[in-house]
Amino acid sequence: MKKWINELTNCIPWLRNRSLEKQRSFEYGIVVEYVPGGTLRSHLLKNHIKKLPLNSVIQIALDIARGLSYLHSKKIVHRDVKTSNLVMDKDGRVKIIDFGVSRIESSCPLDMTAQIGTIGYMAPEVLIGVPYDHKCDVYSFGICLWEIYCCSIPYNGKIPSSDTSPCKYKSLRPEIPNKCPSVVANIMKQCWHADPKERPEMKEVMLMLEAIDTSQVAQKGCFHFH
Repeated sequence: MKKWINELTNCIPWLRNRSLEKQRSFEYGIVVEYVPGGTLRSHLLKNHIKKLPLNSVIQIALDIARGLSYLHSKKIVHRDVKTSNLVMDKDGRVKIIDFGVSRIESSCPLDMTAQIGTIGYMAPEVLIGVPYDHKCDVYSFGICLWEIYCCSIPYNGKIPSSDTSPCKYKSLRPEIPNKCPSVVANIMKQCWHADPKERPEMKEVMLMLEAIDTSQVAQKGCFHFH
């Protein structure tokens, strides 16, 4: 309960939505949406053999991109974006959860240096311990996009350890399948760029995904794994 209260206290002042209500009271009540679809990670692993159709890949990625774009517009940095922190509702739409380590982005660039997140999804600047900002979420999204497309765990499940050298980690990325559509591969590469300044904003990622014509890409036969 204490974790829930801290999570809500950190984020609610910056979020205004008809589903959120803040009252001064000594009693706490929590109403949350029931999401029966489980985590995105479990959904992807169930589809490891047959993979997801490209239109599903793009729709899932769009749901995440729109959610992160909204959070960033409110100066909220999630700091632990990964497929096990994404859940699916009964209609297959993806929701972002677990704001336990989220932070309000400071105007001071030196304010955020803690090594928070999950190895493998964590941006290099976070692992190294230098100041970082919301672009760390963009990096994590890039890894998630690879995972959504491949329906596999990044790095063949051999997630780098926390003692991986910063130099090696900075250049370490999942291998993109040869026949991955170039438009999807390019988004991955832009998002997980080593230099956070070179990564796009999530709103830009959202627009790039919306511009993909899945029918045209699929007709070219780019989505096969062989």
